[in-house]
Amino acid sequence: MALRLYQFAISHYCEKIRWALDYKKLNYETTNLLPGQHMKTVQKLTRGAGASVPVLEHDGTVLQGSSAILDYLDRTFLDNPLTPADESVRARALAWEKRLDEEAGPAVRCYSYHHFLQRPKIVVPLLTAGTPFYNRILLSLAFSRVNEVMRKWLKINDKTAEESRKVIEGLLIELSEVYGQQPFLAGDAFSRADLTAAALFAPLFQPAAYPVPWPKPARVPKEIQAQLSLWQPQLQVLNRIYSDHRERGEKRDD
Repeated sequence: MALRLYQFAISHYCEKIRWALDYKKLNYETTNLLPGQHMKTVQKLTRGAGASVPVLEHDGTVLQGSSAILDYLDRTFLDNPLTPADESVRARALAWEKRLDEEAGPAVRCYSYHHFLQRPKIVVPLLTAGTPFYNRILLSLAFSRVNEVMRKWLKINDKTAEESRKVIEGLLIELSEVYGQQPFLAGDAFSRADLTAAALFAPLFQPAAYPVPWPKPARVPKEIQAQLSLWQPQLQVLNRIYSDHRERGEKRDD
């Protein structure tokens, strides 16, 4: 059975897995889900374990969560490993991944959605990317409810957005300092730690390989424009990691 990734195209956690699959040169298919409506599909796949994406299905095995999926991919497909073999280097890579998953991922999501949810015409195409065209219409018509549910579900408000901005800034500075001293976060080779860092911050530098219709710079909320301008030196470091190690893979739009 083919590898099948159930995802939101916009999700940076899903981008972790798209990147890993491409990096390992694996053939896979994607099923793009609509936020909210995804819950029934995902809960059926996971037998009620949860409604989060990404979810990977392969030969009857269902994995949920980007870290668990990376573990599975490296155990099952040995070429182009992302998990370091050396025990101490592996521990550092996994520690970075865990921290970034728990801090960077939620912060980028909260901060970005806080501002973009105020602009339905921009965010609806991002949320519906890769799904049937009529989902844009349906989501636009129900957007006030979607906005309410997403803010409640993800705990998005003025206070959490500001806290997230500070987390993003602190991590960007720290990552830039580390990369200024060494080429990779753990050991002397690209690993799941570097992949996680660049994937989770990718929505802030909007790479072309990402399968969503990024808004033109002039349409990005002014608050985010100002911050991106301040963060450019640090973001360029992660953009370089992304360009060097991601764009060797094929862009997938299926």
